Amino acid sequence: MLKKITILAMAIIAGTSLRAQTDTTVKATESVADTVKIGNIIILKNGGSGTGSIGPSHSDWDINIYRHKRNKPANLSTTWLNMDFGFNNVKDNTNYSGSENWDYAKGSNADWFNQRNNKSINFNLWIVMQRLNMIKHVVNLKYGLGLEYYNFRYEENIRFSKNPPAIKMDPVIEYSKNKLALNYVTVPLMLNFNFTPKNNEFRSFGLSAGISASYLYNSRQKYISNETGKAKLKGDLGLEDFKLAYIGEVKLGPVSLYGSYATKSMFRKELDQTPYAVGIRLGTWY
Repeated sequence: MLKKITILAMAIIAGTSLRAQTDTTVKATESVADTVKIGNIIILKNGGSGTGSIGPSHSDWDINIYRHKRNKPANLSTTWLNMDFGFNNVKDNTNYSGSENWDYAKGSNADWFNQRNNKSINFNLWIVMQRLNMIKHVVNLKYGLGLEYYNFRYEENIRFSKNPPAIKMDPVIEYSKNKLALNYVTVPLMLNFNFTPKNNEFRSFGLSAGISASYLYNSRQKYISNETGKAKLKGDLGLEDFKLAYIGEVKLGPVSLYGSYATKSMFRKELDQTPYAVGIRLGTWY
C-alpha cells in the first residue's frame, strides 16, 4: 500500500510540471492509458508492462524506461541554400618589368591593384549540396551547385575598358569607390572526412578538400566619382571565362570555415593575379 501511494504521489507532482501524453504501445483495459514522463522514466497508468520496466508490476501503475534509438544517417543527404560570407584578394605574381610595352595593362605596377581588404567581400550561395556516403559515413563525397560573388575594391583610380579590353590609370578623376565584381556559377567536388558520424549537426567535426570548376557569367566594374557620378562597365574586361580552384573546409558544429585558391590568374594575359577567398560557411551541408 505504501509503495502504491508513493508512486501515485510522484505521478501527481510530475503531472503539474510535465505534459501528459498517450502511450499507444500499452494495451489498456480501459479507454486510454495515461502516461507521465520524468526524464527517460515513463509512469504508465492502468497497468501493463513494457520492455525495460523496473521494480515490481502493479495493477494501477508501472514504471518503464525507454531508450530512444538514434536515427541512422542517410547514405545520400541533400541540403539547400547554404551561404558563405568572407573576404577575397589576389596573389600577385606578375613581373611588371617591361610593362611599358604591354597592350592590356600598359605601364602598370603592383601598386595599381592595391585593395581595400575590409571591403573586398566574397559571398557565395550554394543552391543545392549533396553528401554521398562512401565508407561508414566517415568518408564521404560532397558536391553541389552554386553561385560565387567576388568583389575587388581597388584603392587606386584604375579603369577597365573594352573593345579591346585594357586597364589604365585615370590621372584626372578621383574615385570614391572602385570595384571589380566577378560572378561565377560553380560546381564543387570534395572528399569529406566526418570524424563524428554519430553526432548531430551541432556536435559534428570534419574536414573536406577538393576542387571546384567555375564559369564566369558576369563581370563588371562599378565606380563612383564627383565627375562621373555612379558608372558601370559590363562586358569583356579581359578576364578568364573559366576558373579551377583548390577548395577546403573545416566543420565545427553548425559553422564551417572555408577557403578557395584558384589554380591560375584571373586575367587572360600579362597580369598574373590568382584570386583566393576565405570565410565562414553557414548551413547544414555536413
